[in-house]
Amino acid sequence: MLIHHFDFLITLLILLSFNLTCNTASPLNKITSSSAFFIFGDSSVDPGNNNYINTIPENRANYEPYGQNGFFQEPTGRFSDGRVVVDYIAEYANLPIIPPFLLPSAEFTHGANFASGGAGSNDYMGGYLGNPVMQQNYLPEEYVGMVIGNLTNAIQVLYEKGGRKFGFISLPPLGCLPALRALNTKDNEDGCFQDACALGLAHNNALSAVLTSLEHIFKGFKYCNSNFYNWLNNIIQNPSLFGFKDGVNACCGTGPFGGIFSCGGTKAVVEYQVCENADGHVWWDSFHPTEKIHKEFAKALWNSNSVQPYNLEDLFFDREKSTIGDIVDDQEAMQY
Repeated sequence: MLIHHFDFLITLLILLSFNLTCNTASPLNKITSSSAFFIFGDSSVDPGNNNYINTIPENRANYEPYGQNGFFQEPTGRFSDGRVVVDYIAEYANLPIIPPFLLPSAEFTHGANFASGGAGSNDYMGGYLGNPVMQQNYLPEEYVGMVIGNLTNAIQVLYEKGGRKFGFISLPPLGCLPALRALNTKDNEDGCFQDACALGLAHNNALSAVLTSLEHIFKGFKYCNSNFYNWLNNIIQNPSLFGFKDGVNACCGTGPFGGIFSCGGTKAVVEYQVCENADGHVWWDSFHPTEKIHKEFAKALWNSNSVQPYNLEDLFFDREKSTIGDIVDDQEAMQY
């Protein structure tokens, strides 16, 4: 199965460190002083690190039609038709695009992007669903516990190195990725691979509990945790409500749902098709969303109430959470 060739890292981890002032004239308030933005993740936010390592074709995207929308002059290694979510976050924070850590001669004044396609052995698709041995040795809840334990250790290491502000993108409905739909042999209502969806939900619930605990254990620890699962699932199930035409099929790929990971023709299966309008699709290739999804989700992370307990704008501008007392005081002040 193609799932063996693709690692979906447990969670995107963003480490943020700032010294800020703000400019409120912009619709998206921006940082005007020095900031640093560090990104850890997998292919969903890889800016091209894998261009500089020896890896399999499935872990690279530095060839057409990747990057076809023209924002970049040529394919960069991003698994998208254009930009990815962290590029937009950097823009909203008035930062330059954060460079790949492996880019020769890159300057890391504003941070670094360490994300790499195929990163992480503690993933759920290649590491568990595509690994019969792991499924025999561990129940799903046991495997989730292992992943969360490793993630917690990583957070602690970053905290000990000085990290205080973190952003997390929770797992999407994994079973609704075109590659997983294509593997689904069960006839269910929405066509998604429910075992994969269940793992994603279990992981997200466990992560939320851990982050709540860490907020009380680690002094100064602040975080933004998204509900990417529900946010994306709502668009997948109701694409027309959000300006999309197709929430099921990949724009680039082949086979059922475009679920065979062949985009670009560099892999074992070389045949692929590309849709006419990527902006009408939720999915760019068999595993990754389109630039339009990345942009909309970046907006949600930045300044919406759908992320908790802080949004990224809160963290960049060093805002504190409002209490009930604050809200009452504000209402009383408005009466005078």
